[in-house]
Amino acid sequence: MTARRAAHACAVATLLVAASAAAAPPVSADDAPALPVVSPTPQHMTRTGDDAPLPQHAELVVGDATDKPARDLVTATLRAHGVRDIDVRTSASGNAPLTVLLGPATRADIAEALHGTDVPTQDEGYAVRVGEHTVALGGTDATGQFYAAQTLKQLVRKGTIAGASVSDFPSMRLRGSIEGFYGPPWTGAERLDQMDFLGQVKSNTYVYAPKDDPYHRDKWREPYPADKLAQLGELVDRARANHVRFTFAVSPGGSVCYSDPADVKALTAKLQAMYDLGVRSFSVPLDDISYTKWNCAGDQTKFGAPGRGPAAKAQVGLLNTIQHDFIATHDGANPLQMVPTEYGDLTDTAYKQEIRGNLDRHVEVMWTGTDVVPPEITNDQAQKASELFGRKVFVWDNYPVNDFGRTSGRLLLAPYDKREPGLSGHLSGIVSNPMNQEAASKLAVFTMSDFSWNDRGYDRDRSARQSALHLAGGDPRVADAVQTFVDLNHMAPTFGSTPWQPQSPILSAELDKFWKAYDSDPKAAIRTFTPTATRIGRVPAVLRAGVPDQLFLHDAGPWLDSTDLWGKALGHGLAALTAIDAHDADTAATERAAMDKAAYAASHITIDPAEHHQPGPVKIADPFLGNFVSKVQDLHDASMGLKPLRQLALNKTATQSSDYNWNGGYPFNASKSADGDRFDFSTTSGKEAQPWWQVDLGSVADLEHIDVYNRTDCCADRTKDYYVLVSDEPFTGTLADQLSKPGVWAHHETAQAGGPTVIPAQAHGRYVRVWLANDKPVELNMAEVEVYGRARA
Repeated sequence: MTARRAAHACAVATLLVAASAAAAPPVSADDAPALPVVSPTPQHMTRTGDDAPLPQHAELVVGDATDKPARDLVTATLRAHGVRDIDVRTSASGNAPLTVLLGPATRADIAEALHGTDVPTQDEGYAVRVGEHTVALGGTDATGQFYAAQTLKQLVRKGTIAGASVSDFPSMRLRGSIEGFYGPPWTGAERLDQMDFLGQVKSNTYVYAPKDDPYHRDKWREPYPADKLAQLGELVDRARANHVRFTFAVSPGGSVCYSDPADVKALTAKLQAMYDLGVRSFSVPLDDISYTKWNCAGDQTKFGAPGRGPAAKAQVGLLNTIQHDFIATHDGANPLQMVPTEYGDLTDTAYKQEIRGNLDRHVEVMWTGTDVVPPEITNDQAQKASELFGRKVFVWDNYPVNDFGRTSGRLLLAPYDKREPGLSGHLSGIVSNPMNQEAASKLAVFTMSDFSWNDRGYDRDRSARQSALHLAGGDPRVADAVQTFVDLNHMAPTFGSTPWQPQSPILSAELDKFWKAYDSDPKAAIRTFTPTATRIGRVPAVLRAGVPDQLFLHDAGPWLDSTDLWGKALGHGLAALTAIDAHDADTAATERAAMDKAAYAASHITIDPAEHHQPGPVKIADPFLGNFVSKVQDLHDASMGLKPLRQLALNKTATQSSDYNWNGGYPFNASKSADGDRFDFSTTSGKEAQPWWQVDLGSVADLEHIDVYNRTDCCADRTKDYYVLVSDEPFTGTLADQLSKPGVWAHHETAQAGGPTVIPAQAHGRYVRVWLANDKPVELNMAEVEVYGRARA
């Protein structure tokens, strides 16, 4: 043994046997490099001394209570950073240049090595202390050990382990994701990927609740087929390896007969099959159902006429039975979770009063906030919800889910925001309802996990950067491109017209600055904005070459393709502006045509229906990229003496062959298809054949194209096999009359795309009519009709 090796051994022995009375002297802030950023943000982390070098040889000291996934992770981390020889032992030899102690924080050698670092008492807590030759990783439980190993992975950099002391625990008990969206469920590979990801970000909960799994909802009484059960078993095992609670949800509310013992037995049998598979967490969601009707006569007899109070009594009876007779009698089962029918408001009702007064106190109640997609969640709101339901609520946050109309065509990538620090005092936890695109969801879920771990220490910008670096495999240049891509896909809609996260806050500000500068100095403005256009254009290639996550690249593929084309459109647009300023008409025309071609192609890249149930084109940085193209078109038209192309139908007088009023209080009149909102819609009554909708432009105009948007939430096949007519004079008579009338321009369309169906219309006229050709009574149901042309007056 060399003298240096002997000195190292002596230092280790002194630490482990003699219990040094003082920690290593802290390195001054001026001399020591900053500690790595650890995510989720630890409750407490400080520097304790110099970074510990990573040698080629190390020993890992474990015991009977050492968590195996934590041990495997520590071993993999050391090997990934050049430690070739790892000697696994039950006690330190004193001969290794680096000793890693892993196990319960109460184990004697770990407790001594952690001297000076507080050991949390909370569940899933852990402590880490890095000395010159010794690293101690102690957990308050097995999960805490695993999280200590995840933190160690982030402390390693450039051949060293940062000299840090970490005392950490989760602020919220439940953290993770709920596969609870409508549309194509995740694949088996995507779910396995999600389990690994949740483990990495220290989230402990995954709820299996895909709305389109028939055995979860419609066929809830039926057992899973053997092959499906085997897939779920593999998923349960992967979750366990990542210290994630696999929570099985079954949603019987659409057809259950609460008073029928056979249905209670069927539900219990479904849960028992999953318990036998290794599941220990269960949920019975009762969301998105009606409590104004019963599914069987027996419930009417037992609970009375349907309504809020009787529905709650029936539900409470079922849930209490499951909690008392199944959960409480099964070893290791966690308290039952449920989703109330009233899950998104703060109104006290007979329903909530029954839940509050009689639902077993152990049952976890989920709540989505003040709406299905709330613009914010405050401490006051969470406190009120807890009072209404008689317990801390468990937030099902509908972000970044993209299964509703206003999310059509979007990836929702913005970091978590507008959830108030301090919510951990009112909530039992937060789970994200992610997108149909599992891997693309990880950017947002990463930041949500950061918040739920330590809401008071959450920093949105820091978390966003860490999320980007996580996806980029730690490469800062790739992370920069990730963040540009996030900005292009930043919008987070609510169910109303105002999003709770804005679209493209960075790009929109840069474009606004560009156009203001362009008015006074076009050359300087173009020169300043060109790097932005170049950066956007390079994003797809940088991500495809640098992001290791192939599932993410698959999910984001159509949006990357569209970004590539929009980048080209920006470049050609800037070249067209340069040529206009130089009075080079030929180059301006060439560049304008290239811009138009790229923008058209970008806006017509569509979502694979196998990937998502909402058809239609993908959306990128809208409306800002489209507005840039329109502005360039206007400037080029003006340079040629042409009037600008405009959307002429907006807020003009619209009529239809008949009106429809749903339930007497929800009119779907013709104006809804000319109001600029592509997510509300008009509809005719469906009582007549060949229904029509039309708009009066107010004066004759020269038209270039008409864009027809069908609904994206459903019913995209309702506007098909139709004619679009343009006329100077009002329409009279039948469809056949108009098709044979001189001076009427007509186009026959059979496309059913969610929108837009772009119809070239080299025509002139004042009146535009969409007329279904169906000879049988049918609805005419459209979201929006946009008429683009040049006014003559």
